[in-house]
Amino acid sequence: MRATILEVARQAGVSAATVDRVLNNRPGVKARTREIVFDVARKVGYLPAEHANAETISGERIRLDFVLPIGTNSFIRMLLDQLGTQGAARPGLDVHVHAIEGFNPDTLATTLRDLGEKTLGVGVVALDHPTVREAIRALSTKDIKVVTLATDVLHVPRIAYVGIDNRQAGRLAGYLLGRLLGTDAPKKIALFAGSLSYRGHQEREMGFRHVLGEEFPNLSIVELREMLDDRERAYSEASSILDQHPDLAGIYNIGAGNQGIAAAMRERGREHSTLFVGHELTEGAKRLLLDGTMDAVIDQNPRVEAREALNLLTHAIRGLPYESHPPRLHLVLKENIPEV
Repeated sequence: MRATILEVARQAGVSAATVDRVLNNRPGVKARTREIVFDVARKVGYLPAEHANAETISGERIRLDFVLPIGTNSFIRMLLDQLGTQGAARPGLDVHVHAIEGFNPDTLATTLRDLGEKTLGVGVVALDHPTVREAIRALSTKDIKVVTLATDVLHVPRIAYVGIDNRQAGRLAGYLLGRLLGTDAPKKIALFAGSLSYRGHQEREMGFRHVLGEEFPNLSIVELREMLDDRERAYSEASSILDQHPDLAGIYNIGAGNQGIAAAMRERGREHSTLFVGHELTEGAKRLLLDGTMDAVIDQNPRVEAREALNLLTHAIRGLPYESHPPRLHLVLKENIPEV
């Protein structure tokens, strides 16, 4: 049986919260305590024994590159910050983070191809597009390790996908809205997506539609709008839908743009009458939960995703085994907003 955080905490003589802070590179823990926690985690098998030496090759730093779409997507900015912060905290790594225009597959493919001459490992939030798939395959022919982040790309030689089960996330959103709205009468639902070019957004839509068809046939999807993760476009599209459907009962936002949707709801006095479920516990989403505009947020932890991506790439490059601990799907309501 694999050791647990509680076992590490017991043997290290600290709390489970302290162990969590150490293993996730969070501040507020003394250097000596960090050493003790890492030593115990390796001794009991929670971390592989090679963990301390996994980040160099023949004494040289390992270069890793991460390519993420930039825009008004707060979750992507949080993930970008975590990759930079955690990478900088590991002296054996040389981490570079590249922010690009996120909805142009040719730009993404060109960026990936250019990295083929510089890097040993790549993490990417990628569009599922032929040119992108070919660019990932080209990296693999040079023995460059690749992980996909937040949204997967199938049929490419990537070593892992780091993220939540997006189809399950969509089903969770549909189940929640269905239970909250009830089955006593027909009701209207609107869907918003960043871009269905992302497989993760496709999978969330698929899961959402499936659970409505299976358990809540009284709920009908009257609109699906793509917003390209742009806050102003989200506001415009939400305003249009709310005006067209004054009896809209619920909104499920698959991607970014929660702030824009919320602004349109507040302008029309709909923030407490139309249910609103979205993704990612950003600071903005926390405020929307607290004031009641959003009813629930389905979260994936960018700190965990960054940690796992760094660990997976580093160990793969070193040829070492690594047991991944993927981020968990977390349903957050007003009453259970986590501290960090």
